[in-house]
Amino acid sequence: RFAPEHLSIPDAKLLPKVRHAGSVFIGAMSPEAAGDYASGPNHVLPTSGAARLRGGLSAADFVKVISTQQLSAAALKRLSGAITTLARAEGLEAHARSVEVRLG
Repeated sequence: RFAPEHLSIPDAKLLPKVRHAGSVFIGAMSPEAAGDYASGPNHVLPTSGAARLRGGLSAADFVKVISTQQLSAAALKRLSGAITTLARAEGLEAHARSVEVRLG
């Protein structure tokens, strides 16, 4: 398995076969230097095979994501067995009790 920082391919027809790459340069007129300095992407790319996990730095890296959850009493009851079992397996008794107290 390859996950290069930079990948040059001769034709866009090969792009669907690319599974991992920090940045792909398509065609003879698309040198790596263009991507590094001027054509849009930037030079902050994953190295050492990290392209298997992610692409290059983008605006998305500066977006703060906050996950939210809002359960009904019925939903908490349906999930309570899994929650309390996992909490106790991790030694987090207070987490398990926080569910049990809410459900009475």
